[in-house]
Amino acid sequence: MLLKTLQVILNQKQDCIFRRCEHGDIISVIEINLRTLPEHYSDYFYESLLAELPEGFIVAEISGKIIGYIMCKMEYGFSNFKKLGFVKKGHVVSIAMTEEYRGKGFGSVLVNEAIKGVKVRQCAEMYLEVRCSNNDAVRLYEKLGISLRQRLKTYYRDGEDANLMAIDFAS
Repeated sequence: MLLKTLQVILNQKQDCIFRRCEHGDIISVIEINLRTLPEHYSDYFYESLLAELPEGFIVAEISGKIIGYIMCKMEYGFSNFKKLGFVKKGHVVSIAMTEEYRGKGFGSVLVNEAIKGVKVRQCAEMYLEVRCSNNDAVRLYEKLGISLRQRLKTYYRDGEDANLMAIDFAS
């Protein structure tokens, strides 16, 4: 007998639903990553992030097809807001949307759902790195309250700088 897990819809915008990633979605997530981003990861890496923080691994789906995702992990480290000592924080490892669905507000929903997932795990803050040339993404993150904290020189393999951006959940 084949059992299908019950998918809980976290949010919906137009005909797009947002839900937690499931193991069966990983191939679609990898395909989107390969088509849209220069940074690629091993299959095991996706699986480990899903196991570690399922609340922060969200997919966007239209008519049964995955069109975007965000995946996060938890870390302990120095605060991006100069708090003393180590803090528990969420790290957006990757976010991608297929080209034909960009500019429709789906990225905002993905980020907001990931923020909720990271907060559930009592993280004090969340951060991400974004290419300095990715002006659309920087504007989106700023609109969502994620502020520019630092420029990371030659962060990416191709030598491009990254903006380190973060949001403090205490404020």
